[in-house]
Amino acid sequence: MAQNKFKGLGIALVTPFKSDGQIDYEALVRLLEYQIKNGVDFLCIMGTTAETPCLSAQEKTELKHFFIERVAGRVPLLMGCGGNNTAAIVKELQEGDWKGIDGILSVCPYYNKPSQEGLYQHYKAIAEASPVPVVLYNVPGRTGVNMSAETTLRLARDFENIVAIKEASGNITQMDDIIKNKPDNFDVISGDDGITFPLITLGAVGVISVIGNALPAEFSRMVRLALNGDYNSALAIHHKFTELFKLLFVDGNPAGVKAMLHAMGMIENQLRLPLVPTRLTTMEKISAILRELNIRY
Repeated sequence: MAQNKFKGLGIALVTPFKSDGQIDYEALVRLLEYQIKNGVDFLCIMGTTAETPCLSAQEKTELKHFFIERVAGRVPLLMGCGGNNTAAIVKELQEGDWKGIDGILSVCPYYNKPSQEGLYQHYKAIAEASPVPVVLYNVPGRTGVNMSAETTLRLARDFENIVAIKEASGNITQMDDIIKNKPDNFDVISGDDGITFPLITLGAVGVISVIGNALPAEFSRMVRLALNGDYNSALAIHHKFTELFKLLFVDGNPAGVKAMLHAMGMIENQLRLPLVPTRLTTMEKISAILRELNIRY
């Protein structure tokens, strides 16, 4: 039976770019080692925060090999592998080399707006084709369709290699329904930094975090305290970052966290169109909070 390795603090890793638009591998090494040094539990690569839709096929292949070689098994790697063409995903899973990848994160099909039965059949095909464990990803704010608790639980019960869901619906009732009724070999992972603390109190096993790119030590401490039942201490850290949670997403993701990483001196503040950097006012607020918290790279 497949086991879920993706517990605790996972990082939805950004892709640093140079001023000429090319991938900044020097900055990526710096960011990667910063994450591992500060105790992250796993890395989520080539997801939304990585601006994957704007990466070429060659860049994705190069990044995949880079992460496998550089991480070298120090933490599990969860790699984005999803889309709105089921057959294409199945082909990628069947023909690709997945050695060194510990699992895939597969987003609900976007734009097509499938029915709940369509979502089930989509993930059924992926589960049957995947050589590695599968983590579902429900993010209706981006995809245009919400996967219901009933569909999630049906998939969790029917396929042993579907080990978890990254839930970013924002619907606490729906998430709690999944946690309450899920099989033992299936977990819920928070997909939203701002609700990670309350979701862990309900039974979630961790988070795939954006803010953790910049603050892995602080955020991993909050996650571990919550997982260990020290809710008062965890809540104090959660409240310390409430304003940052808002600022990171007010101008879109990953614009906010890239602005924060830039203010810390870790990367250039570069994104690929159609994404653009945060507004100057947002950047100034982020920098002020970092100074107030005395956070430096």
